[in-house]
Amino acid sequence: MESKKLLLVIILSMLLVFERGASTTVTYDHKALVIDGKRRILQSGSIHYPRTTPEIWPEIIRKAKEGGLDVIESYVFWNYHEPVKGEYYFEGRFDLVRFVKTVQEAGLYVHLRIGPYACAEWNYGGFPMWLHFIPGIQFRTTNELFKNEMKLFLAKIVNLMKDENLFATQGGPIILAQVENEYGNVEWAYGVSGELYVKWAAETAVSLNTTVPWVMCAQEDAPDSVINTCNGFYCDRFTPNSPSKPKMWTENYVGWFLAFGYPVPYRPVKDLAFAVARFFETGGTFQNYYMYFGGTNFGRTAGGPLVATSYDYDAPIDEYGFISQPKWGHLRDLHRAIKHCEEYLVNADPTHLSLGLKLEAHVYYKSSNDCAAFLANYGNSSDANVTFNGKSYFLPAWSVSILPDCKNVIFNTAKVASQKTTGSTEFTHNTVSIENSLESDPWGWYKEKVGIVNNHSFASPHLLEQINTTKDTSDFLWYTTSINVENIKKRKAKELQLMIGSLGHAALVFVNKKPVGFGYGNHDDASFVLSKKIHLKQGSNTVDILSMMVGLQNYGPWFDISGAGVFSVIFSDLKNSKNFSSTEWIYQVGLEGEYLGLDKVSLANSSLWIQGSSVPKNQSLIWYKTSFSPPEGRGPVSLNLSSMGKGQAWVNGQHVGRYWSSYRSPSTGCSDNCDYRGAYDSWKCLNKCGQPAQVLYHVPRSWLKPGKNLLVLHEELGGDPSKISFSTRSGQKVCAHVSESDPPPVDTWKPNKDLTSQEPSLQLNCDQGWTIAAVNFASFGTPTGDCGAFIKGSCHLDVLSIVHQGCVGKSGCSIPFTMAKLGDPCPGVQKSLAVEAFCSV
Repeated sequence: MESKKLLLVIILSMLLVFERGASTTVTYDHKALVIDGKRRILQSGSIHYPRTTPEIWPEIIRKAKEGGLDVIESYVFWNYHEPVKGEYYFEGRFDLVRFVKTVQEAGLYVHLRIGPYACAEWNYGGFPMWLHFIPGIQFRTTNELFKNEMKLFLAKIVNLMKDENLFATQGGPIILAQVENEYGNVEWAYGVSGELYVKWAAETAVSLNTTVPWVMCAQEDAPDSVINTCNGFYCDRFTPNSPSKPKMWTENYVGWFLAFGYPVPYRPVKDLAFAVARFFETGGTFQNYYMYFGGTNFGRTAGGPLVATSYDYDAPIDEYGFISQPKWGHLRDLHRAIKHCEEYLVNADPTHLSLGLKLEAHVYYKSSNDCAAFLANYGNSSDANVTFNGKSYFLPAWSVSILPDCKNVIFNTAKVASQKTTGSTEFTHNTVSIENSLESDPWGWYKEKVGIVNNHSFASPHLLEQINTTKDTSDFLWYTTSINVENIKKRKAKELQLMIGSLGHAALVFVNKKPVGFGYGNHDDASFVLSKKIHLKQGSNTVDILSMMVGLQNYGPWFDISGAGVFSVIFSDLKNSKNFSSTEWIYQVGLEGEYLGLDKVSLANSSLWIQGSSVPKNQSLIWYKTSFSPPEGRGPVSLNLSSMGKGQAWVNGQHVGRYWSSYRSPSTGCSDNCDYRGAYDSWKCLNKCGQPAQVLYHVPRSWLKPGKNLLVLHEELGGDPSKISFSTRSGQKVCAHVSESDPPPVDTWKPNKDLTSQEPSLQLNCDQGWTIAAVNFASFGTPTGDCGAFIKGSCHLDVLSIVHQGCVGKSGCSIPFTMAKLGDPCPGVQKSLAVEAFCSV
């Protein structure tokens, strides 16, 4: 009987293991992470679960896997998981367990960056605001109050993952965990207490017994129990702080974040691929793209100051979930090439060979005649021919060639053979879209009262700092005072100079309820001084200042105590000046419309809204609402707010985010053809100079319903709502241009196979379940131009019918680059094949 019970227990245990996945051990040595006893080369990508919706997670993760990723990396966002001390939230976009399980279902690993500090251009760096108001607390140092709360949250997340069997040793996907984040960049500001805090954070994390390794990024003094990793645009020169730790890269910036008033940064894929190849060439083992999919800062989640709502990041998958080409495809081919070298990379240290000035090779040997090699030209101006193993190889400047057999080049970082698509985050430029205007729908509006609303005010004898006053429950704080003026001649007004000093981020100023000025800062310096000439009447005058936050600070030493709001108010004339900073001020946190709940669906038909045939335009502090029918289709929707000033938007009660269309970037410094050669930084390659950083706002399809939907706006400065529109993509142009000098597709390479007998091929694939509906251009010979603007060359053979037959009606196709199939219109001339096609439902 006992033996039968034992057998039953064993069977049930085996079934449980089978149900949740096989147990996986994760360790590491100096070469790599070791998973179930095998060293691994791992490609990872950051996808932050709250920056899209759960309905989209599977599709984003699937595209990441198809792009060659092994791991998904995400922060954990404390401020939304514990919005009130001791009260936890893990639902909707913040359902962390569901997200991790979705990654597991796709067959990928997870790196969970618990932190709990995130940075991430996320409001307050991910810290909950209630933490700030614990008396005596200091963040990120040896403060017992902070350490107690941090330990509680770390344990909460670790135990949640354990309870759901999500660590690798439990059969789950989590192979790595991170404690703290980029603390090494600010540790100097905390002195000895910072050093002690690093040791405590590491010991606390390890004591939670996740059974997987912990990492600390950008932390040179990470204790031996924790792996220190690199963050940056390039990490090939990074060395771990111990010979027992592998060389890991936790943040490889694929672009940069977007801020209101700034141009749009982008990073050429040739440079990004160069950085990745150099990292693995020099002994790298784990590399993570920050971001692989950036998504959207919905609501008030954007950090600051002045970080935009879009978090597209020029990522391989754009803000709306579409694949961004050629970045996604070129990196996919790079991952395939590196994967072909994996057995060499994990089993040998590289042998370095100089091939000339800024020319080198790194060779990984299994035996004297069995190796893989990386050939690099890290000069940023001159192409070169190099000799390696008795053969000549051409290396463009700032490029790496990958030879998995030390003979055949299967990939060069500067040769982009993957397809391109026109348009990326923009729905309206070079893409086909369905657009719905809202002009025919009736508008309602509610004019916000200037200044204090009854029952929500309080007084103070001096100016208050904004964050400590609002506790981040609203972006807005009203400052109101009165000024008495005497001895003015009848029918005259007294002219004064008003000077307001603010720590940030923006402020509207009213005198006697009339707007007189608007001041604002920028992301790098949110403070500003607003100086205006004003006129006061005889007797009592009111001064109302609406101070506006645009995301709490999320980075820097002691960022948690950085302030905002008005700190100085001075009135002066030719003779005297008076500082009103210590005068009695009346305050109100938030706007009247926020107290009324005008953003809520339940108030859509309220009598509070004014209805009329002519909607007011270009007015400050006004709420608008209308109903709209969404564009046809199932894809994501874009809300065009280019006609508006500054404010916030809601769709069916869901907070789309902040907009600031009137804040234009400087008019110079942009280039559509940025030179990828040479070291990249966030200011090197810019678009949209002289334009708003963002005018299109992502509305997830799951937020919409058939029929009428509610749009609510709060406009702060003034705009024209009648010009607002919604759109969705209904199709897209896809292009490819392949030369006979390009290598064959990376996935066709096989060991011990001579590539000289293989031909390149042109490959096209549609996104979003579309198929190729038409071929608009196809030329074999010497075509020139780029996607959307190809031109036939002097040597041209019309291959339209061949491409049409091979591609139309399919989600993807491949056209072999063979003279036998295509013909030879100009013998002796190097030829290429260029194709432009159209994908649609």
